[in-house]
Amino acid sequence: MSDKDFDRRIVAVRRFNRFWTRKIGVLREGYLESPFSLTEARVLYELAHCEETMAKELGEELRLDAGYLSRILRDFEKDGLIHKRPSEADGRRRLLRLTERGREVFAPLDARSRKDIGAMLGGLSRIGQERLVGAMRTIEGLLGARSEPEVPYILRPHWPGDMGWVVHRHGVLYAREYGWDERFEALVAEIVAKFIQHYDPKLERCWIAERDGEIVGSVFLVRESEEIAKLRLLLVEPQARGLGIGSRLVEECVRFARLASYRKITLWTNDVLIAASRIYRGLGFRLVHEEPHHSFGHDLVGQTWELML
Repeated sequence: MSDKDFDRRIVAVRRFNRFWTRKIGVLREGYLESPFSLTEARVLYELAHCEETMAKELGEELRLDAGYLSRILRDFEKDGLIHKRPSEADGRRRLLRLTERGREVFAPLDARSRKDIGAMLGGLSRIGQERLVGAMRTIEGLLGARSEPEVPYILRPHWPGDMGWVVHRHGVLYAREYGWDERFEALVAEIVAKFIQHYDPKLERCWIAERDGEIVGSVFLVRESEEIAKLRLLLVEPQARGLGIGSRLVEECVRFARLASYRKITLWTNDVLIAASRIYRGLGFRLVHEEPHHSFGHDLVGQTWELML
């Protein structure tokens, strides 16, 4: 290989780098029209896609200077985007996780990135899209990129259109799995309509679970009174069960309820929902009342569960 040929390839790679950085907008002052730099947005991405991690592991994954990463994390903590807690294995080390505010800040970044990439791919034919993705895979392989571990799921706040999914999937799954009729779907529609009409983000939340870009679960925490919050509409799609999504959704409700200074969480369910009851019991909820009723075309036993905070 001549020096001339090698220099030509260097020029080609540099030309591609300039093209790609311009194409995806990383040269703008705020990445994805946000107040964050590309590096800060990437750190947020990594934190959003893991339960907890340590600064050292994060720095190694991103190959960031420890001092630079420390400054980013310090600013994130100051802005309430991350929470640190001592590691149980080594109290000198701190585990990092995004706070609820951190997830709220990350969600529009993630949505904008998906929208921008979708717009770019949308300008190509299906064959063109496959060629592009294949070329990217070739670059990753040749340069020794590690295959990214599969991300089990992410949690995010609700977006427009999510309420329709919640109503639809509750109607479909409860009819399929328990034989409940359309009156249950009507009840779910009433609950989500009331949530949207009276939504108070300081005291109420909806969490949506996504896996591979598809919604696979949801839960709501709503205000019952000044001291009592109510957990509603916990759902996990069949193909996503076994990943701990249900427990994680309920844990988020409990964590938020404590931050909002509620004294108690209550919920109403039915005894046939065994998997959900197992989650509630495992997280410290206590069954306080049972009562038979006829609803949704079936004789059921309603249950009230409570968790003191």
